[in-house]
Amino acid sequence: MLNRVVLVGRLTKDPDLRYTPNGVAVANFTIAVNRPFSNQQGNRDADFINCVVWRRPAENLANYMKKGSLIGVDGRLQTRTFEGKDGKTVFVTEVVADSVQFLESKGSSQSSGQQASGYQQNQSQNQNQNQTNQNQNQNQNEEEPFKNNGEPIDISDDDLPF
Repeated sequence: MLNRVVLVGRLTKDPDLRYTPNGVAVANFTIAVNRPFSNQQGNRDADFINCVVWRRPAENLANYMKKGSLIGVDGRLQTRTFEGKDGKTVFVTEVVADSVQFLESKGSSQSSGQQASGYQQNQSQNQNQNQTNQNQNQNQNEEEPFKNNGEPIDISDDDLPF
């Protein structure tokens, strides 16, 4: 039997870190995962998937990631039931994360008020970086003209200096 879930998405809110009576950390969080296709209006829908992570990874998630952060989750799907405050049985399906990967640095996902200026700043940084990379590639091509060709060179033993 196989029960494996791999997700990449953004946190819909800050993770909710709690501790059990025994002192074990547990964090509940929801990630928004885009569907790989568009709906009839041409928009991409997202699924909002409830997740839980335990112990040290739970503390790390709560300390370093916040709403909007891009994360990767590797875990398993689990269902459980409990009795709600109104006495009715509540069914819960969630991903129990074995590991959570941080897919961007702590300051990368900014609040929505700062996103526009941050985006333009990052865009200009990317343009400068692209120009630098292009210049480096041109210099490399001038120094090593056969580096990226990948084809064998036909040289006889008489052409070699050694």
